Amino acid sequence: MAHTAERAVRRARGRLVAIAAIGTRASGRRHPLVAAAMVLPLAIVLAIAFGAVQAVITQASSVAGMLGH
Repeated sequence: MAHTAERAVRRARGRLVAIAAIGTRASGRRHPLVAAAMVLPLAIVLAIAFGAVQAVITQASSVAGMLGH
């Protein structure tokens, strides 16, 4: 029974390592687009939750005003 549990644990760890390795390069670093795809959904949720969308719109309009558009 102990051997079966040990084998299951090793398989589960192998799966977790494989999932964590998605988008990584041979050097061990993730591709920038993969990193952005991982971060953007949370960033959007936090921006909506804390009202940062209005701040971004305000900043963008002031920058557009300075550029003369």
